[in-house]
Amino acid sequence: MSRRSDGMYLEHMLEASQKAISLTENLSRADYDADEVLRLALAHIVQTIGEAARLVSSETRALHLNVPWAAIVGMRHKVVHDYMHVRYDILWETVRQDLPVLTELLRSEGLSVEREGPPTQESQ
Repeated sequence: MSRRSDGMYLEHMLEASQKAISLTENLSRADYDADEVLRLALAHIVQTIGEAARLVSSETRALHLNVPWAAIVGMRHKVVHDYMHVRYDILWETVRQDLPVLTELLRSEGLSVEREGPPTQESQ
């Protein structure tokens, strides 16, 4: 996997994390519990973060051991493969507690897209 592709996946992780945080920042747990559409949207966002993390190369993951790669991908697997038993209390905790930490890790470790101009045919 190229560093450019890794950068794209890392950017997806960051953007999706920020979106989930934004959707819940002014909500109470009661608001969350009452909004099925929000819970389903957040489950999808967490799935997206996990899929992007899964696609980051092992080389890049090895350079950033502070990022809990296995836990992120594991959460994705839980949401996708055990979708009938998603624990929405855990999803709430993930969005409210873990994603702000992940967002800060992605920023502080300098994990972002390395844009070098428009994508070429080879990089697509």
